[in-house]
Amino acid sequence: MRPIFLLFVFLFTTAYQVFAQEFNQDILSFREYLGYVKKYHPLVSRANLEIDKAQAGLMQARGAFDPKIELDFDNKQFRGTQYYSVLNSSFKIPTWYGIEVKAAFDDNAGIYLNPQNIGPNQGITAVGLSVPVAQGLFINQRIADLKNAKLQIQLSESQRRLLSLEVLYKASIAYFSWLKHFNEVEMYREYLFYSQDRFKGVLKLIQQGDKPAIDSVETGIAVKNRELSLENAILKLNKSRLDLANYLWINDVPVEPAENLKPERNLSTNIEEILNTGDLFDTQNIISSHPKLKMIETKIGMLDVERKLKANYLLPKIDLGYYYLSEPLMFNSFRNDDYKVGINFSFPIFLRGERGALNMTKLKLKETNFELQQERLEIRNKIGAQQVEKSSFRKQFGQINNLVNDYKKMLEAEERLFSFGESSIFILNSRENNLISAKIQQIDMENSFLVSNADLFRILATEN
Repeated sequence: MRPIFLLFVFLFTTAYQVFAQEFNQDILSFREYLGYVKKYHPLVSRANLEIDKAQAGLMQARGAFDPKIELDFDNKQFRGTQYYSVLNSSFKIPTWYGIEVKAAFDDNAGIYLNPQNIGPNQGITAVGLSVPVAQGLFINQRIADLKNAKLQIQLSESQRRLLSLEVLYKASIAYFSWLKHFNEVEMYREYLFYSQDRFKGVLKLIQQGDKPAIDSVETGIAVKNRELSLENAILKLNKSRLDLANYLWINDVPVEPAENLKPERNLSTNIEEILNTGDLFDTQNIISSHPKLKMIETKIGMLDVERKLKANYLLPKIDLGYYYLSEPLMFNSFRNDDYKVGINFSFPIFLRGERGALNMTKLKLKETNFELQQERLEIRNKIGAQQVEKSSFRKQFGQINNLVNDYKKMLEAEERLFSFGESSIFILNSRENNLISAKIQQIDMENSFLVSNADLFRILATEN
């Protein structure tokens, strides 16, 4: 166990060193963070496997068109008598349409041989083809499987985009939460320092007889409140940092961000550029290339292939076969009379099963087309609604910034009055509490603005 433990420690330490080396500063920017998520997160890598699985399915479907060698040998010997020796070998080449080219060699002997298997001593060769003249000529199961396998690649690409997008969205929300709680901790630390400094000043004034002793109690309450708020904010910050660690990986090893690592402070100024959620001039093109719509369109294509296949089953099954026969040494001398032909015919009288299957596919196709129309409308409306929300949060963010500045001015004015002895600790604390409440609203509003951009990024589902 000890060597395994040491190996794990080595790998984790190495990954952490790589992570640390790639940061020349103590700030993890949002753009860098998303880059690490896209490059290393296992769920993003898992999403990329969808393409590989579709490629493997396409190879499997193409296998139905691979040439095939077949050999069947049956021999019976009993008490020195050869009852029969039957050798049937063939080489088949399936083509894109239902036509199948075949070359065969049969060599049969024995005193109890089935009469239809009796041939020349040198054996007999056959070259010809089998043609379905109705059902299975232009489309059959192997053609349908190959077409669907090609469409599956398009479907997998859309699924990959959506899976990767979901990881990036959740990672973005984790980063915004980390930023929010980091700002709260910084704010509470700042005002804890102010309240402690004010408490020391009030104690001096009490000693000098300029302030009543009760002011020390009220100032001390403010210090304790700030300490309590700071401790609660630190707890939230640590939890958000651990949540952020769920999305930080380096070379298949999870990395926990250091406590001194800081988020990008002014992220609201460039979040639209990073997530491409700014002014959307070509909404129609964005909607038409949306992966959800592409998935539904691909499903419609696959259902259309199924519809054609089911419609083909309404045709009678007529298979014609012609094979030219010759002895191996006489193959170059063509004889019109040496051949083998065959015909197979089948046709259900009422076609109830076939017609029912075709109608079922048509209904699925119609249902999926309705789904496509509804999804297109919903995406368009979601984009519009999210743009309105984002614009409103931007406006509210600007308003709360102005409000914070006004509360700052009020606090600064009250501090000047307090220094002249024209104000009280109660009023001063009230002014500061109002400013802190406004700053909390400011941090929350910034977080709401960032989340609204992430929500729009998720709805747009564009490559980032």
